[in-house]
Amino acid sequence: MESLLASFENLPVWSKALWLVSCLGLAWILEALIPLRSFNCRKIQHVLLNLQFLLVIVPINLAFGLILATAVIWTDHYQLGLFDQLSMSLVTQLIISVLALDLISQYGTHVCLHKVGWLWRLHMIHHSDTTMDASTGTRHHPLDYVCREITALLTVIILGAPVAFYAIYRLATIFFTYFTHANICLPEPVDRALSWIFITPNMHKFHHHFRRPWTDSNYGNIFSFWDRLFNTLVYDDVRNVEFGLDQLKGIGQRKPVTQFWFLLRLPFALR
Repeated sequence: MESLLASFENLPVWSKALWLVSCLGLAWILEALIPLRSFNCRKIQHVLLNLQFLLVIVPINLAFGLILATAVIWTDHYQLGLFDQLSMSLVTQLIISVLALDLISQYGTHVCLHKVGWLWRLHMIHHSDTTMDASTGTRHHPLDYVCREITALLTVIILGAPVAFYAIYRLATIFFTYFTHANICLPEPVDRALSWIFITPNMHKFHHHFRRPWTDSNYGNIFSFWDRLFNTLVYDDVRNVEFGLDQLKGIGQRKPVTQFWFLLRLPFALR
């Protein structure tokens, strides 16, 4: 187990990039084979717009990786983490870490991004995509992403978790991000069965509906039982979902929300 964790802790940047490209590529293949709906848009232009956000987020991720590694060394040196105070196996620590990161840095932070005014203005850039597909998973305002990384960092410090646990969770998150945003149509019985444990493509589509209450539901990232536990789960007919935001419809008429720099500045222009 320790050797396996060491391999995750020392993953080279190129292998992480390969994993990201593989997950995104798999999602695109599934979109071609089993599409949920046909969009009247320029696919390449749409994907390139969303990937520009990824290019901004990558250096932020690398910077937080260095900060995280330093914080873990400091926490371990002073034996400040929860795992330093309790005797438990590495497997148990890994399970707790994955669940805590999913609950705090994703579900909890996601709820805050919807409920706190200035955070919502950042997060609405993600929801502004009216032609949702796998690339939408990369469409996050940089400050939105920073908020998630800060809570992940605090979670790791409080637990005293190894860097490898964070790396494992991040790799799983990449897969689920592209899978749940993908424009794919799983058979309804399959999607509904999976949704008892995991966030599924149909589940996450409701979260991207253009108006409440569906917009404020299905906050989970990997596991769906947080939404069940906190009564924020919705499951309906996915054909009723209309992507985008009613808040931005007027803005979109004046200036189409399809320009990277416009979207980057938009949270600071709204009141």
